[in-house]
Amino acid sequence: MRRAEPAPGPHRAPGSPRRAAGTGRRTFLTALGALGTTVATGVPGYASDHARDARGAIEYADVQLLSITDLHGCLAMAPGANAVVHGNGGRTYTVGGAAYLAAHLERLRDGRANSVFFSAGDSFSGWEFDAAVFADEPTIEALNLMGLEFTTAGNHEFDKSPAMLTRHMERGEPFPVAGRDTSFTDSAGRRFHGADFTHHSANVHWRDGGADILPASNVRYVTGPGGERIPVGFIHLTACGSEASSTAYLPSVTTSDALAAADRHAALLKQRGVNAIVLSLHDGAAAGTDFNSGQDPWGPAYDLALRASPDIDAIVTGHWHSRFTMMLPDPAGLPRPFVQAGCYGQLINEISLRLDPRTGAVVRELTVATNHPNTRTDIAPDPGMQRLVDYWNVQATARAATVIGRQSGAFTRTRNPAGESTMGNLVADWARWAGSRPTDPDCTANRHPNVPAELALVATAPRVGQTVIAGDLPYDAASDGAVRFVSAWRAVGYGDPVLSAWVTGRQLHDVLEQQWTRRADGTLQFAPLAVSGNVRYTFDPAGAVGSRVAPEDVLVDGVPLDPDRRYRLAAPAYTFLGADGYPALGGFQEPFTHQRDFESFIGFVRQAGVLAPAATDRVSLRASGALRSDPGTVTDPVPPLLPDGTPMSRPEAAIRTADRPPGVPVAPC
Repeated sequence: MRRAEPAPGPHRAPGSPRRAAGTGRRTFLTALGALGTTVATGVPGYASDHARDARGAIEYADVQLLSITDLHGCLAMAPGANAVVHGNGGRTYTVGGAAYLAAHLERLRDGRANSVFFSAGDSFSGWEFDAAVFADEPTIEALNLMGLEFTTAGNHEFDKSPAMLTRHMERGEPFPVAGRDTSFTDSAGRRFHGADFTHHSANVHWRDGGADILPASNVRYVTGPGGERIPVGFIHLTACGSEASSTAYLPSVTTSDALAAADRHAALLKQRGVNAIVLSLHDGAAAGTDFNSGQDPWGPAYDLALRASPDIDAIVTGHWHSRFTMMLPDPAGLPRPFVQAGCYGQLINEISLRLDPRTGAVVRELTVATNHPNTRTDIAPDPGMQRLVDYWNVQATARAATVIGRQSGAFTRTRNPAGESTMGNLVADWARWAGSRPTDPDCTANRHPNVPAELALVATAPRVGQTVIAGDLPYDAASDGAVRFVSAWRAVGYGDPVLSAWVTGRQLHDVLEQQWTRRADGTLQFAPLAVSGNVRYTFDPAGAVGSRVAPEDVLVDGVPLDPDRRYRLAAPAYTFLGADGYPALGGFQEPFTHQRDFESFIGFVRQAGVLAPAATDRVSLRASGALRSDPGTVTDPVPPLLPDGTPMSRPEAAIRTADRPPGVPVAPC
């Protein structure tokens, strides 16, 4: 939202665009005192002592940059322990909620004619039920209402496909079925029309041809003290390797080197006469726990910040859900802000820039950066935003109770001695179904043919990471076995697509062998894999680790496994990438990305009509007279806990406990 131009004051000859030596020590109100009249909880970080006087430097253009990052659709409040943050010397704040965020934004913007509001990425995607079950459209509506002007595309903006982002989230086109999958009625009674803001990335490209998928940069014009029209450029970068993450596996997409992209687009903006440049980087760093300071910084965003072109005047980051504000020297030794505003609506970052109206360049020494906590006790929630949040909560409650199918018996994770369960079998059958679905013509994630899967594997209790199986589907006799939307949604999924890909019979044999490993204490761990209904195999509980399954004892459609033959396998992307501890599938070929697990399992239940528990006879133990027969100990994965003791959300837990660290690409960019 733009504010009215302030009345012009006396104009002084501007000093150097990069130096503040000519500004002197003025007697007007300091930045700290001025901010204290509107937002009492933020403590500014200054590029120099001169910046404390910058509020009254009326010979310069005053530009306010407001940003958030990693909202992830958390409109009601920040989940669990994320609702508490620490800053300003150890003080504690309860934070979160879109209605409070909107109110704080309104207060921060008040009186600032040149205010720009943007996001450093991951605004939406699969974290909160109220938003996720409506294709994250509630998040877009909320950001529209807040007046978001543009955003960097984070890795999670690509979780479904580039077309989902550009055609549906931006333009509002149904994707694919209006009222079922997308295009729901919003809080104003209108069908979803898409974002009123734009998404950008300078280093996400189509793999074939290398064209940019999104605009790389954008320019906003601000008004100088004498009415000058001054450009401010924004460069946008997405975490390298985002296309190869389990949550957004995109064979058609590639990411390029972030530093090279930043420097190249900074030079291009300079050539266009843009002398004030901001980098919005959806990649991470950590720098302590105090949101208004920075200690011992580290991470890829920090490394880039130290090396990126000195033409860049401020660096706003995201992705790691960290909270910090600091000034870092650029390669020329001049200070510039390096900031991150947490996640889930915890904070609003504010950077105040002073621009020389003659050159349009930032006077670096007058820069101020502040993280403001999105507090809930000292401000009234914005009434319009509160109505929006309440509306979607009601809609989600109604959708949760919708009956989408029936079941003739209970599906549980209770295992027999071979590691098999009715829930495991159901999910393996779903994975094969999902990996055999026809190509969605609106999906642009793929570059290889969609070959239907011949079989499926699902980790039910992996050695590391998480399992896609989140719960049981108990039989409800009172409703004659009704399966409600929320039960199916919460039973399966952590925001991961199903892949189908070519693997060899030898890889299939090896991945079955990798169910058994020796722990450091010598005990045998059994990490069972569920197999689809057309697979049968036998293992020897007395065999040595690595020699428990004979290829001839594995039958696919009744035919013994051929180590030299290729098979089309379906499994979660998480498993193909080795994130749950089965590395044998690495080197899979011609992958095809299907629908995400949450939505896909809902579709499976709808199409099935009635779910019937299958017999647990797909895996058997070879009879053995050996005295040391041991099938191994199964350990179910436990989601990590937040600091307050509550479990972490399943999508975040899957990322944080994966065998491959988050953000690490399969191949270098």
